[in-house]
Amino acid sequence: MIDPVVLLAFVPAALALNLTPGADMMFCLGQGLRGGPRAALAADVGIAAGCMVHVLLAGIGLGAAVAAAPWLFEAIRWIGVAYLLILAVQTLRAGPVVRDVPPVRPSRAFREALVVNLTNPKVILFVLAFLPQFVDPARPVLPQFLILGAVLSLGGLVINGLVGVFAGGAGRRLARSATAARWLGRISAAVFVGLAVRLALMQRS
Repeated sequence: MIDPVVLLAFVPAALALNLTPGADMMFCLGQGLRGGPRAALAADVGIAAGCMVHVLLAGIGLGAAVAAAPWLFEAIRWIGVAYLLILAVQTLRAGPVVRDVPPVRPSRAFREALVVNLTNPKVILFVLAFLPQFVDPARPVLPQFLILGAVLSLGGLVINGLVGVFAGGAGRRLARSATAARWLGRISAAVFVGLAVRLALMQRS
């Protein structure tokens, strides 16, 4: 349902966007530092799933309602800010990740990543701004959105996963030191706070 030439033009554009450090990549990095490679990969899958939900909503027209209703945009944005701050506090209270403390469970990392992605209104606005450039209105719109969104999510899945796994491997080795582990917790919390501040200061375009 998509012109092969258009698809070939979309792939490098999506790849360039995936390679740009952003909230998704930083979240996978934070989960990898805290919980290891498995937690990072679970968070990566959660983010990809959330992205596809945004794509689906945009494809069926709900994204237009979010873009047109400032109160709805603001409500979702501040829910995301609050959730990220809660994650930061929980990370600090958890203390160092030493050998006798279990790491972040993949199921929990998946849920947290999914919630963070779904409560970030910038994602759906980005989808509405970027994907229509490659959509042919003469063809069914929803299938095109889903295909392009799948390509974008797959690229993010690979790149963010690599970032998280690398950070996770390093984090697990450093966790053998109590001092280093405490700093890992602080770094992870700082990542979550930074994402919350970024989301709070985000301007609606």
